[in-house]
Amino acid sequence: MASELEELIGFLSSPSPIVKKAAVDIVRDYTGSEDGLHSLGEHSSILLPSLSRLLAESKEVSEPAAQALVNLSPNPQLAGQMVDLNIINMIMDILYKQDCEIMHLLVMLLVNLTQLDAGVDLLIKSGDGKMHGLYVMKLVRSFCSSSEEKKR
Repeated sequence: MASELEELIGFLSSPSPIVKKAAVDIVRDYTGSEDGLHSLGEHSSILLPSLSRLLAESKEVSEPAAQALVNLSPNPQLAGQMVDLNIINMIMDILYKQDCEIMHLLVMLLVNLTQLDAGVDLLIKSGDGKMHGLYVMKLVRSFCSSSEEKKR
């Protein structure tokens, strides 16, 4: 029999936008306390993939999902699981969409995940010769172009 928390996590995959939004808001709120972080951490194998899938959805769902992931990511074990799930690649793909509305949260999550060596390796794509440094180059270009836009 599934616990209440497992049922809540299951609602993150609901086809109903209203149910999904309510579930992700509750999960995000749970990440605001140590007890909530601990309880959610015990279900990380189902929670983290569900939250990561929500990052590409509309702002009303992706924002609380990103907030929850940011709150969970200071835990090295959970951050390691996020790196293993290739969340860094997802973040980089989402960051460069024209209409990314949660950029600040994704950058915060990227900062937390790159506290781990595995996160840094994934960001710089150290094992991929042709792609080595691509994400860093994209980030630098993005920061430079946003600085230029502010000067105008």
